[in-house]
Amino acid sequence: MERSLKSLAHEVGGRVKGDGSVPITGVAGIEEAKEGDITFVSSDKFLPKLKESKASAAIVSQEIADLSFPLLIVPNPPLVMAKILTLFTQRPYSPGGVSQQAWVSPSARVGEEVTIYPFVYVGDEAQIASNVILYPGVYIGTQAKIGEDTIIYPNVSVYPRCVLGKRVIIHAGTVIGADGFRFVKDGEVNFKIPQVGIVEIEDGVEIGANCCLDRATFGKTLIKRGVKIDNLAQVAHNVRVGENSVIVGQVGISGSTKVGKNVTLAGQVGLVDHIEIGDNVIVGAQSGVTKDVPPHQVVLGSPHLPYRQFLKVASVWSRLPEMKKELDLLRKRVEELEGRAERPSGRLPQGAEPPETPDRE
Repeated sequence: MERSLKSLAHEVGGRVKGDGSVPITGVAGIEEAKEGDITFVSSDKFLPKLKESKASAAIVSQEIADLSFPLLIVPNPPLVMAKILTLFTQRPYSPGGVSQQAWVSPSARVGEEVTIYPFVYVGDEAQIASNVILYPGVYIGTQAKIGEDTIIYPNVSVYPRCVLGKRVIIHAGTVIGADGFRFVKDGEVNFKIPQVGIVEIEDGVEIGANCCLDRATFGKTLIKRGVKIDNLAQVAHNVRVGENSVIVGQVGISGSTKVGKNVTLAGQVGLVDHIEIGDNVIVGAQSGVTKDVPPHQVVLGSPHLPYRQFLKVASVWSRLPEMKKELDLLRKRVEELEGRAERPSGRLPQGAEPPETPDRE
């Protein structure tokens, strides 16, 4: 595929500085780019590398002097890079049909132009909409529903009655709809609470590899439209995640917690059960959230603290041993001073010798 820089600018709403007729055949990073590639700069710290790049053009947010190639100037270079990369990598969908080595229940409903690879299992009364791709090893349980244009990569399990919307992407090894982890004590025995709910995933959600989204005890675990979940995340029973939220790798969300819209949970964040995270909240990496967080907050730490308070606490961590020594010395000094203050006037401690009186002439 080849496009002129001018045509790309028209496509993404940018402005060209320099030769707009230069041909662009690909997208690459600053260091990897070669002739024909367009690269991008997301921060001023990369400008020195840009001047050494072999790219044919660059996506930037402002004009830059002393460059030997033209520029595509836009407000948000990373976003425009993603859009151009999508243009260069998209391929027309060509349905492959249902493999003879797949097993599809006679009672399942399968839409048009699907691709179902070998060793896929589609259970009774399951519904597979048009343009769905099911890669080898996928399990679709009884009465599960898969929406249009959804892609499910190898060895994903979608348990019975779970619902996936349109344009959902699920990467390899993920499990949708395993039982929620709920038990009650019968003496010393852990008695299992049956999990009779489902998982529902709305349109445009993408879920990374080896994630687990548990079915609800009653009702549904709900992942709303546009949510993006990284690899190795755990979403427990009856959790609700709001629109366009981002859940980064190794996050764990405990049961019945509600996550608002446009929330970011950074890597290894843990949320306890039955709390609410407000809209537009950012939770920093490795934080442990133990209570509700109001909307529009940035929190860090375990237990979590507001961002500025966390920075103040973090600034003294490395000095704690030194501060402990100083505190011990001060405490000892105070005790000595208090001891002296408590002694009667003119009375010496037991065993002490009176000071010598100097001779007077």
